[in-house]
Amino acid sequence: MHPSRAVVQDGNASTVVLGSGSGRGSVSRLLEQSNALPANSSRDPARPEYYHNQQQKHYRYHGSSLMRDPGQRHPEPAQLLHRALEFKSQGTQCYKEKKYREAIGKYHRALLDMKALHTLLGDQATTMCPSSAERPPGGTPGLSEEQKEVVENSEIGCYNSLAACLLQMELVNYERVKEYCLKVLRKEGENFKALYRSGVAYYHLGDYHKALHYLKEARKQQPTDTNVIRYIQLTEMKLLRSAQRQEEAL
Repeated sequence: MHPSRAVVQDGNASTVVLGSGSGRGSVSRLLEQSNALPANSSRDPARPEYYHNQQQKHYRYHGSSLMRDPGQRHPEPAQLLHRALEFKSQGTQCYKEKKYREAIGKYHRALLDMKALHTLLGDQATTMCPSSAERPPGGTPGLSEEQKEVVENSEIGCYNSLAACLLQMELVNYERVKEYCLKVLRKEGENFKALYRSGVAYYHLGDYHKALHYLKEARKQQPTDTNVIRYIQLTEMKLLRSAQRQEEAL
């Protein structure tokens, strides 16, 4: 089996965990629906330029426009969250239908709405927009604790799903896979899929020491996973050969 084929077998996305609160409304149901996951143009969702361009457009509306016109009516936080979960659910469906580029676009749209939500709430600690937007006069209704947990888990799910989609592409951007997986691990350090895919990405990028680190961390989570075991073996072989070449050069 070629190393990259093992990845395809593990192409599903991370399961999102809801909070334990009893009040589960339409937002929670939408989240549950989205958990089923397993070109050369700046308009191509699989390319970094697409995400950058869409983020800038989104920010101009949801971010800087709030400062230019404080009295202008903008989506409420719950509306933005609902829309983000809708995009995430659509991405899940596209993935099931093997429409990976469309799925990537949907996950990016979901993340952009969640970033707009952070900006709207003035959450400077987690927003990735250029600057935090000021709240309109009178304040903006916040989110419940359950909704905040939904946002956190949805972001993790989207980044995991983006990595899964990229691994299904004919030409895999392993640098981007690594980036998405590390975003997940910064929020959830023991996420199995992110650990495994980080190891795979580092392996194909030629950084075998880091690959082995993440793969062994993934093995701690699922010791019998055949894909993890195979990649550990492949990585150890690469490191052994590298050490042998260094000895021969002396």
